[in-house]
Amino acid sequence: MEGLPTTMKSERRWRSKPLQTTSRPSIVMAFFSCVAWLYVAGRLWQDAENRTLLTNLLNKNLDKRPKVLSLEDKLAVLGCKDLERRIVEAEMELTLAKSQGYLKNQDQKSSTSSGQKLLAVIGVYTGFGSRLKRNVFRGTWMPKGDALRKLEERGIVIRFVIGRSANRGDSLDRNIDEENRTTKDFLILEGHEEAQEELPKKAKFFFSTAVQMWDAEYYVKVDDNIGLDLEGLIEMLDRRRGQDAAYIGCMKSGDVITEEGKPWYEPDWWKFGDEKSYFRHAWGSLLILSKNLAQYINVNSASLKTYAHDDVSIGSWMMGLQATYIDDDRLCCSSIRQDKVCSVA
Repeated sequence: MEGLPTTMKSERRWRSKPLQTTSRPSIVMAFFSCVAWLYVAGRLWQDAENRTLLTNLLNKNLDKRPKVLSLEDKLAVLGCKDLERRIVEAEMELTLAKSQGYLKNQDQKSSTSSGQKLLAVIGVYTGFGSRLKRNVFRGTWMPKGDALRKLEERGIVIRFVIGRSANRGDSLDRNIDEENRTTKDFLILEGHEEAQEELPKKAKFFFSTAVQMWDAEYYVKVDDNIGLDLEGLIEMLDRRRGQDAAYIGCMKSGDVITEEGKPWYEPDWWKFGDEKSYFRHAWGSLLILSKNLAQYINVNSASLKTYAHDDVSIGSWMMGLQATYIDDDRLCCSSIRQDKVCSVA
């Protein structure tokens, strides 16, 4: 009997142990559930506060913004649109002006004593070693001294065109300066270096300088191996007075020389296509440009591409313009035509 209570106590203790073990996980789960509920509730409360704050700010901004534009606001908007339109129009006018060859500046230019526009400026290309040729011209078709001044009164200016020596101020330059002091019939291109390989650039310098110095209808480029029928040339140009965008000459084309070392070699031969033929252009010994085309060269000289030959270079500049090509056989100096105005000297 005495052993019975002891046995019953042991059974109670054994039965109570599983109860304590199963209650702990429940408490832990309940704790984490409470924490999770508090976290979710806190986020929902915070989001509600943020929505309330944003709604208040939006309402305030809506109250401050005018629902109807004021007269000043409308005028400002219209003013901006009008200014934008005027800027676009000015850009279009500037582009048109450049394409038509307006000058970069409007310096005072020479004309006749009566204030009339000159008919032509004739530039005769020459070099440092061509003094004998110049003297021959002065004794034949080209007037000199007072006769040259009187010709200018008729609207014709003639000048020998030359650049400067590679060694500025040397005997070559001094000889030209001395000759010019005596004859006063030179146009000296101060920015141009006189050399055979620089002839295409010389064309840019000549037309740019001439159009800035003289206000004329036409600008004529002549080589120093060409003799002119001056009166015949004057008559021909006088009949074309007032014609804009005129590119006049003995038009030709020819094969592009692709082999280096040969005469007339063209370094940019690959640009002329598979046929290796130049585009149509005026023969370089004598060609004529109207004023607006010469102005175009002056305005755009810095960006104009030159090729191996000056006549090809000028022809390439004319291709991008609305130039009127005038092929006049009288300017083919080597032809057998009787009324031609030039001949190979």
